Amino acid sequence: MNLRGIVSVTGKPGLFKLIGQNKTGFILESLDEKRVKIVVNLSTAKMASLEDITIFGLDDDIKLSDILERMKGVAALPDVKKDNGDKLRSFFKEVAPSHDEDRVYTSDIKKIINWFGILNGFPLFDEEAPVNEDAVTEQITENKDLAAEGAK
Repeated sequence: MNLRGIVSVTGKPGLFKLIGQNKTGFILESLDEKRVKIVVNLSTAKMASLEDITIFGLDDDIKLSDILERMKGVAALPDVKKDNGDKLRSFFKEVAPSHDEDRVYTSDIKKIINWFGILNGFPLFDEEAPVNEDAVTEQITENKDLAAEGAK
């Protein structure tokens, strides 16, 4: 799942794709059918990349991308407008069994289900995440160091 460049903006409903940057902030395009372009100034609004979002877990935090991957395999999603908090919570236990029920609120669950609904129709949802180039460079350097030590 490739969530790179997909962000949520405080105070704005829905999700946005980062398409550029100018002097005053970041240029975003909404992922709904309207494709509205906005400029977000970081001094007045906060942005969160979906790639970096985690959910409170009992042992470790759970990556949003892992939860969304598990949601792909679920036959029917609950309706966030009609279903009550108990039904939403039981659904979330299926896709994130080790989440911390005290710190993950029903509003968080609704937001994640809504995000899944938005992202589900896009091809990036089925793409592989790009490999972190720094991690690849570090691995190559480690392998060269190990090979040099073995040659001694």
